[in-house]
Amino acid sequence: MILVTGGAGFIGANFVLDWLAGNAEPVVNLDKLTYAGNAENLSALQGDKRHVFVQGDIGNYALVAKLLAEHKPRAIVHFAAESHVDRSIHSPDAFIETNVMGTFRLLEAALAYWRELQGEASGAFRFLHVSTDEVYGSLGPTEPAFTENHPHQPNSPYSASKAAADHLVRAYHHTYGLPVLTTHCSNNYGPYHFPEKLIPLMIVNALAGKALPVYGDGLQIRDWLYVTDHCAAIRRVLQAGRVGEAYNIGGNNERANIELVKAICALLDKERPLAGGKSYAQQITHVTDRPGHDRRYAINAGKIARELGWKPTETFETGLRKTVDWVLKNPQWIANVQSGAYREWIKKNYLGQVA
Repeated sequence: MILVTGGAGFIGANFVLDWLAGNAEPVVNLDKLTYAGNAENLSALQGDKRHVFVQGDIGNYALVAKLLAEHKPRAIVHFAAESHVDRSIHSPDAFIETNVMGTFRLLEAALAYWRELQGEASGAFRFLHVSTDEVYGSLGPTEPAFTENHPHQPNSPYSASKAAADHLVRAYHHTYGLPVLTTHCSNNYGPYHFPEKLIPLMIVNALAGKALPVYGDGLQIRDWLYVTDHCAAIRRVLQAGRVGEAYNIGGNNERANIELVKAICALLDKERPLAGGKSYAQQITHVTDRPGHDRRYAINAGKIARELGWKPTETFETGLRKTVDWVLKNPQWIANVQSGAYREWIKKNYLGQVA
């Protein structure tokens, strides 16, 4: 049994689905179901006894302690976080509460639980903290990609809150001996991506005939990681990662935002052509850049390749094609998110499992 936090969000839900698709080991899934937590992402697991869903807050020490005592997981995989940079700029409070205080309380519960474990169970337990490359700050055009030794230099309230969580996780290992692992991923994309994020927003807006807003000159560079590649990497780190270590997880796919948006338009031009041979690219609109916008992120994933043998399987082209196809084939999921109807799904399908 493992405990997953934030397992109804984009990456967390993909991880839970991926885990149970190839693994008989059950999952207790703790998610607060904030705006980006969508239990409908987990509809394929309805009735599956290997999946226990609990609506609750990682900051609720009593609840987490109760779940740990009852289910006795061998690991905690911690995805739960507020993660949208724009939201953090306008409303940083929730980011501090969830990403910093929530992680602190989760660590406290995990530490108390781990101290009660005996023998093999104690030695096998792991607390895996899922973080982001944004904690490292911004790179210049020719600077080497981030390694695990790069200093934390966060530039937004979001990245600062995740950096604080990283430091807490590290401190709980060095001070108390808690067996932790940390991963830093680059930008994820793929199925179930909440449509306020860049890739799904561009696809959805393009299909709706709306503007495709690109910040500034659009030359901000990101490394893009297909979400199932990320899931595979986390499984590998959980399986064989060295306790106390951090591992960077990247897709080896650096692209400028404007290049990415144009690639999406080109795919849609083929899959859902507009009348008169027009291109979706005509909907691209440059808007005022956001404050403190990091210019470039790039991940050096050499450590996880050398030590654990993990490399991404999806290229930028194959992953983006799969993502566009998924959005085109799941219009009802998009509509439910946009209308807010997804919030009702939990009441209808998980009654009795809500804390």
